[in-house]
Amino acid sequence: MPLALWALTLAAFAIGTTEFVIVGLIPTIAASLGVSVPSAGLLVSLYALGVAIGAPVLTALTGRIPRKQLLVGLMVLFTIGNLLAWMAPGYGTLMGARVLTGLAHGVFFSIGSTIATGLVAKDKAASAIALMFSGLTVALVTGVPLGTFIGQSFGWQATFLAVSLLGVVAIVGCAVLVPANIAGSKPSSLLTQLAVLRKPRLLLVYAMTALGYGGTFIAFTYLAPILQQVSGFAASTVSLVMLVYGVSVAAGNIWGGKLADRKGPVRALQIVFALLAVVLLVLTFTAASKVLVLITVLAWGAVAFGNVPGLQVYVVQRAERDAPQAVDVASGLNIAAFNVGIALGAWGGGLIVAHLGLMATPWIGALVVLGALALTTLAGWLDRRDGIASGARADLPLAA
Repeated sequence: MPLALWALTLAAFAIGTTEFVIVGLIPTIAASLGVSVPSAGLLVSLYALGVAIGAPVLTALTGRIPRKQLLVGLMVLFTIGNLLAWMAPGYGTLMGARVLTGLAHGVFFSIGSTIATGLVAKDKAASAIALMFSGLTVALVTGVPLGTFIGQSFGWQATFLAVSLLGVVAIVGCAVLVPANIAGSKPSSLLTQLAVLRKPRLLLVYAMTALGYGGTFIAFTYLAPILQQVSGFAASTVSLVMLVYGVSVAAGNIWGGKLADRKGPVRALQIVFALLAVVLLVLTFTAASKVLVLITVLAWGAVAFGNVPGLQVYVVQRAERDAPQAVDVASGLNIAAFNVGIALGAWGGGLIVAHLGLMATPWIGALVVLGALALTTLAGWLDRRDGIASGARADLPLAA
């Protein structure tokens, strides 16, 4: 694999760290800025909203910019966003910085796959994409726990400074290593993307994605407050729990892909969503015990992202039938749906915390995931009615 691909992987690692590290820092940020925990949770929602908007809209608007120039520009924007977060004097500035960074995130992953495949021979395209997206998985395993530790030890601002430094390294790597003549895919107009959104079966998949992720993030956004206020963990220990979660996520993503290989995406998603709902419900009862909550978090990580391969494979399957001229657009809009789910889940979780308390978030999250299970079952029934078998490869990487 060329060195340029490793530069993309480092960029993905930095982006994944800045997206998810905020979860472990919510109590610290809330106390530092004098805002409520639900208000701090909005920092997750607004970032995800920036990704959801940036992926389809800005990708269409920047389609004619040379890929290398756009890539370097995105990492500059990402770095500026994190530097603004580092220097943020208050909640409003931090919120704006998160939105700015989210916009860069959305476009980066929209064009990243095309750039990665342009760096290697055709028979290594899937491996190149998997390597780049592995930066996200590694971020969950190492970047998020380390960033949480830095934030709790030296102040949350230090975490954003550290991520900014990663951004600078990624800028240099992309500027030096990525070829100037890297090929880009044909730009997709906003009209093309809107045409995809008129396909009912694709909208059903996007709803499955949004509910599945939204249910998880109703509770996951407030995992750190639960661990500190309910389980009794010290703030300094939260980073270790996030490490446990991240390792489990990495294993769960692989398991989810293999399950979709064996069972087909619809059946695999039914299994994953059912297990996820059970784990979230169990968390309601185990949160008060340090040992039991650790076991629950370990199980949670194993299923929380296990739905990603199945969802991505299934949306491609449906797009090949319903919108064959815009398969890439349909897949990219599913990434937006992931982030719409994150945004709504974190926002809804904040309302739940404010009105019902922290420990209402797991069981309500479980109910939302059951909604995703119901939609998945409906999709499977519609496929059977139409005489469609849903078996497919599931070797796609985590890409939320």
